Amino acid sequence: MTPQEIADRIEIDDLITRYATAVDTKDWDLYRTVFTDDAVIDYTSAGGIRGSLGEVVEWLSHALKLFPMTQHLITNRHVVLDGDTATGRSYYYNPLGRPDDKGGMQLLFFGGYYNDRFRRTADGWRIAERVEETAWVEGSLPGAPPQN
Repeated sequence: MTPQEIADRIEIDDLITRYATAVDTKDWDLYRTVFTDDAVIDYTSAGGIRGSLGEVVEWLSHALKLFPMTQHLITNRHVVLDGDTATGRSYYYNPLGRPDDKGGMQLLFFGGYYNDRFRRTADGWRIAERVEETAWVEGSLPGAPPQN
């Protein structure tokens, strides 16, 4: 690997971590720094939407209000560089929690993959397209009957 390829991989790795931090802290300004302005983000496999960055920020900021606790763990990152673009696939494990009526926490767990297209921009690497691929869900959404 060249020094540039190593630097690119580190920057993309940091970008993926920044995504998880932005979602879990519900910092939508930080979330916007993860994606290109023309990004397409697809959360439909998890029951969400597919849309532009603005549309997804609006939807996600409302959807996650139900869950004061979220924790995105993103692992097994496979990135293929191709000049100023790259593709990637990473695993995610995402527990979400909300208070239950007994003083505890009702948990919902998602596991799956993020399939990404990255692009180098004047501001560094960004995600140009993210397609979430949900592999499994444990638990139920608030107000829905249990699935287990």
